[in-house]
Order: sequence, then C-alpha cells, then structure tokens
Amino acid sequence: MKPLYVAAAPEVAREDFALVRDRLSLEFGTEVRELELPSLDFAFDSSRGQYGSIPVLELLARICPSDAGKLLAVTDRDLFVPVLTFVFGQAQLGGRTAVVSLARLRQEFYGLPPNRDVFAERVSKEALHEAGHMFGLVHCAERSCAMSLATNVRQIDAKQSAYCAPCAARLRLANNGVKA
Repeated sequence: MKPLYVAAAPEVAREDFALVRDRLSLEFGTEVRELELPSLDFAFDSSRGQYGSIPVLELLARICPSDAGKLLAVTDRDLFVPVLTFVFGQAQLGGRTAVVSLARLRQEFYGLPPNRDVFAERVSKEALHEAGHMFGLVHCAERSCAMSLATNVRQIDAKQSAYCAPCAARLRLANNGVKA
C-alpha cells in the first residue's frame, strides 16, 4: 500500500495534528508521512467568514505527493461548501484527498469549557470518516459507525471511533486487505 500522508495547515497545533496522524496510522496499519500545508487564507470567503473546502481540496490535489496513496489535511479553519452552513470535513469519494476542520469539534466553539478528551474523540471520528470516503466508503445507516453522517456534534458524539463490521469489510475488500 502506498503511504498515507497527513498534512497540517500552519495554524494547527502539533498535538492536535498528532491526534489525526496517530489515529490513521493505528487504523490503517500503513506508513503515515507528514506534510506541511501553506496558508489556507486564499480560501477565505469574507461574506461568510469561513473558508471554502472546495478550494482547499483543489489545492490538495495539486500538492499531493506522487507517491501518496491518500492525503488527509487538517485545519483549524471553519469550512463550508456553498450549499451547507458548514462542514466538519470533505473528501473526494474514492479519491486521493480530504480535509478535516477542527474548528467545530472543540467545545469552546459552542461556548463551553475546553475538554481535551471530547475533542480528541471527535477528531478521531472525523479523521476516520473522511479517510473512509477517500477509500470509497459512503455514509452508513448504522448511527454508531464512523461513516455515519453527522451534521452536528451531538451526532459525532453518538458515533464510535471505529467502522462498523460491514464498512470495515468493504474497506478491506476495496483496498486489498487494508487493516480497518
């Protein structure tokens, strides 16, 4: 299997980046390489006060290393797509790139005191979710599966930080035995 790259935007704290890198390494049992991203300021939409995830994915497609199997980027910027108020992340289904936003995974975003454990669990779930899309998984009807659609943090909190058995099996079949 080609290496999985995990990239951090400049504003991402090293320990937050490590949460994603370590979780993907554990889940997929493959080499995970690090990459630094340039500033994502180019994707800022002043009318929304958010960053467009589509321009970020376009950047990732351009800078994805030739030896990469997949590239998952991490940002602290609040992301959106034009038809939605926000997204926790976005991926190319069956493609090579994805991005996860940490902004709305933090308790502080909702006016609550910080909670590192809650944040770490949410980050793990969303990293698995977007990585799953890159590996061809679609949204799962099993609400506890990491591939379940989440449009708010309560739905993320209800998930497990793991793929359900059918999703894990699909992942292994689609990717020649990838651990999941």
